Amino acid sequence: METEQTRREEGAAMLYLCATPIGNLGDITERVLETLRSVDLIAAEDTRNTLRLLNHFGIKKPLTSYHEYNKYDKAEELIGKLRAGTSIALVTDAGTPAISDPGEVLVARCLEEGIGVTSLPGACALITALTLSGLSTRRFCFEGFLPTDKKERRRILDDLRTQERTTVLYEAPHRLGSTLTELYEALGDRRITLCRELTKRYEEAVPTTLAAAVAMYESKEPRGEYVLVLEGADRKALEAQKQRAFDSMSLEEHMALYTAQGIPRKEAMKKVAADRGMSKRDVYKKLVDGAGAEAGE
Repeated sequence: METEQTRREEGAAMLYLCATPIGNLGDITERVLETLRSVDLIAAEDTRNTLRLLNHFGIKKPLTSYHEYNKYDKAEELIGKLRAGTSIALVTDAGTPAISDPGEVLVARCLEEGIGVTSLPGACALITALTLSGLSTRRFCFEGFLPTDKKERRRILDDLRTQERTTVLYEAPHRLGSTLTELYEALGDRRITLCRELTKRYEEAVPTTLAAAVAMYESKEPRGEYVLVLEGADRKALEAQKQRAFDSMSLEEHMALYTAQGIPRKEAMKKVAADRGMSKRDVYKKLVDGAGAEAGE
C-alpha cells in the first residue's frame, strides 16, 4: 500500500480527508491511523474533540481549527501551507469530511490550485442510516440539515413533495419535533426511519410513519443526533394528482399554463396533448372550435 510517507518522498504535499468514527472508536481504519501519525498537521472541526481521539490512539500531532466560521479565510492559510510542502489531514468531529461539512470549501480550493487531495473512506452517518432504514436504497438523495432560512426551507420542502428517491436528512434533538411536523404538513404521511446513536451502545433505527413520529415526540424527549431516512413520493399517486389537476382545467387554461412560461404555441399544444392523452390534432380542433363558438356568441 502506498503510504503518506511514500507520497511525501515523491515531493508533493497532499490534503487527506480522514473519516473518523461516528460513535464507536473501533470503526476507525488502519489507513486513517497511519495517515494521522504521518502528516505534518491535522486540521480539525473542533480541536478538543480531535485531541481526545488522538490521545486514545496515542498520536501526537500539531492541530489547527477549521470549521464553519473560518472556512474561507482558513482555507487560504491551509492552501499556503500545502504549497510550502506541509501535508495536512482534515477531520470532522465525526464521520467523513466534506459531507455536509465546511471541508468542501477546502477541497474545492485545493483542486483549483492543483493541489492533490485524497479521501480515506470510513464512517459516514448517512450511509449507515440508509442501510439500516429498510427503505429503498437503489436511488437516494441527501439533504443534510434543512436550511434555517424560511423561504429556502419552504422551497426544499416543496421539492421533497415530488422527490421519488429516498431522502436522508440530519436533525438536532431540539429541532426534531418541529421538523417532523413540517415534513408531515408538507408531504403528508410517509414511511420514515428515525436513526440515532448510530454505532453506539444504544443505537436505534425506528421504522415508523411521519404521523406516528409526530405523535411520538409530543410526549417523548428526543436524545442524540438524528438521521431521518424518508420514503420517496409515490410515482403513481403523483401522476394521478397531476392528471386530476389537468382534468380540472379547460384546454385554454392548460395552454396558458405553458404559453405563460414562454413556450411557443405549437410546442405548448404538443405538451397539452401529451398531458391529456390526446392527439395534437384533436387539441387543435377543440381549441379552434372553442374559439369559433366564442366568436359566434
